[in-house]
Amino acid sequence: PPRSTLFPYTTLFRSQKPRDFRLEGDLLRFTSAVETPYPENNQVKAKWFPAGKPTKRAVVVLPHWNASFGQHAALCQGLARLGIPTLRLSLPYHDLRMPPELQRADYAVSANIGRTIDATRQAVIDSRSCFDWLEQQGYERFGIVGTSLGSCYAFLASSHDPRLRVNVFNHCSTYFADVVWTGLSTQHIRTGIESDIDLERLRAAWMAISPMYYMDRFGSQPKKSVFIYASYDTTFLPYLSKQTVDEVRRRKMDAKVIELPCGHYTLGEAPFKFIDGYQICSFLLRNL
Repeated sequence: PPRSTLFPYTTLFRSQKPRDFRLEGDLLRFTSAVETPYPENNQVKAKWFPAGKPTKRAVVVLPHWNASFGQHAALCQGLARLGIPTLRLSLPYHDLRMPPELQRADYAVSANIGRTIDATRQAVIDSRSCFDWLEQQGYERFGIVGTSLGSCYAFLASSHDPRLRVNVFNHCSTYFADVVWTGLSTQHIRTGIESDIDLERLRAAWMAISPMYYMDRFGSQPKKSVFIYASYDTTFLPYLSKQTVDEVRRRKMDAKVIELPCGHYTLGEAPFKFIDGYQICSFLLRNL
C-alpha cells in the first residue's frame, strides 16, 4: 500500500523509560515498558560486562534467534577487555525470559503475525531502555551489535535512536517477510501461514518491522555502520543481503560492507567466528 495509508510506524518504537533498573551482580534487570501476557518475558535481563578502565563509550549486543544465555559472551568479554563496556540483552521470549511452556523462542518469530510484530516492538524498546540505563551510569558514546534476528532489531533501534552512532549488523536483509519466506530455518513458519497469505501480503503486513522501510530514516542520521553477510547463507539468502547493500550504497551512507565465505551458522564456528569477531571489535574500537 502507499505509505500514506500505512500505520505511523515512527510511534511504534517510541522510547519508554522504565524506572526500576536493578544491577544484581553482573545482571541488569528491569521491567519491560511493553507488557505482554507472560510475566517471565516482561522482566528484562541483560548481562553486564564492565571494562577495567573508566570510559565514556559502551555497547549493547543483541544475539541471534534462539540464542542461549551464554552465547555471545565471548564477544562481550573481548570488547570489555579492549576497554568497551558491553551489555548483552536477552531478547523477548529468549533464555531467562522464556515462558515455561516453550523450549524455543517461538513467540518471537512465528506464523502469528501480530505477536511477531509485538515481540519486535518489545525488543527495540527494551534495547533503547538499555541505553537509558547506560546514560544514567555516565556513558555518552554508544554502539550496537546485532546478529541475525538481533541485527534486524538493532537496525530498527538505531533508526529511531540518534544516540546510536556506531552500528554492527551481523547478517542483514531488507524485508522481514522475505527472510521468513525463503530462509531454511523458518520453513516451518511459512508452512503454517502460506495457505492464508502470500509473500506480497506478508511483506506488507510486516513492513512495520522491516529494515527496508526505515532506510531513509536511518540514512538521514550521522552514523557509521558495518554490514556483514555470508556468501552461502541459507537463512538470510545472499541476494537479500546484497539488496540491503545496494540500498545503503544508493543513499551514500557511511558504511563498510564485509562478505565472508561461509553460511549463516558457520559464521559462528572457527575460523569464521574469529574473523567476524576481529571485524566487529576493530570497527568498534576505531569508530566509537
